[in-house]
Amino acid sequence: MASSGKLGRRLMLGSAVGAAGLGLAAYKAVPSMMWQRISEDLSRDVEKTPNIPDPSLWPDTGLHAAWLGHSTVLLKMDGHTLITDPVLNTWIGIDLRIATVGMKRLVEPALKADQLPKLDLILSSHAHMDHLDLATMRDLENPETKVVMAKSTSDLIRSSRYQSVEEIGWGEAKQVGPFKIRGLEVRHWGARMRTDTYRGYNGYMIESGKWRVLFGGDTANTHTFKDQRQGDVHLAVFPIGAYNPWVHAHCNPEEAWRMSNEFGSEYVLGVHHQTFKLSQEVATEPIERLIGIAGNSGSRVVAREIGNEFHLA
Repeated sequence: MASSGKLGRRLMLGSAVGAAGLGLAAYKAVPSMMWQRISEDLSRDVEKTPNIPDPSLWPDTGLHAAWLGHSTVLLKMDGHTLITDPVLNTWIGIDLRIATVGMKRLVEPALKADQLPKLDLILSSHAHMDHLDLATMRDLENPETKVVMAKSTSDLIRSSRYQSVEEIGWGEAKQVGPFKIRGLEVRHWGARMRTDTYRGYNGYMIESGKWRVLFGGDTANTHTFKDQRQGDVHLAVFPIGAYNPWVHAHCNPEEAWRMSNEFGSEYVLGVHHQTFKLSQEVATEPIERLIGIAGNSGSRVVAREIGNEFHLA
């Protein structure tokens, strides 16, 4: 259970929607639900990660990945390392430096910020608080690390503390060190605090050497992935959770499977589940449904638990 000191620093003030920047609206609309969540989060421990990856053992050839929780995936492509939507702290939400007003993890991250290898690139899909955690971004500040973000989101971080910070939009591509990054259209939204609706939101095509990876960011059901396909990809990192009742903003596992296939993905790594209580489905339902829809192709569904690794030579 959290100590009294932690209670003073970490307060839960929102529901699942709060993680996407709508916590105050949820507070005003359903205070009884909010206080129930406050009580639940402050009275429970965060579960230990079921697996701990060891990227120090990954060779400098091949494609390697580890799911660290939620939408955070550590990738190594022929010796070059990047991380997607890093969220590695116990609480997410409104960052007050001395406190985080938001929600608490269900499961610890498989690796913490100080356990990560040197990062060549941080890839940020959009500004929602369960995808862009400002405390984690401060922890990862490094003059040798580059950052790629959606349009109109770089003002949220301390850009001068990285080697470079670049914004891209849908259909735009940039070479960032060893990585070619292309912004993909997704069906979602980007506002962090309800009124900043000008902020962008992306999926990404990532290429390095012969390796091609799709990072779907956050998306509801759409056929834009089929339209944006440019050849096959080795791995699709795709969201599969938080669809009940938020299916207008988050695809379900069956839709994720179809969209990954439409983009030409060989393997699928489902993210955006088992980490935060964002919706009504039980924690393991998204991955169980993804495996179910895969059927005889179930071996294509990789990294099914937090901390699992995936390797392709």
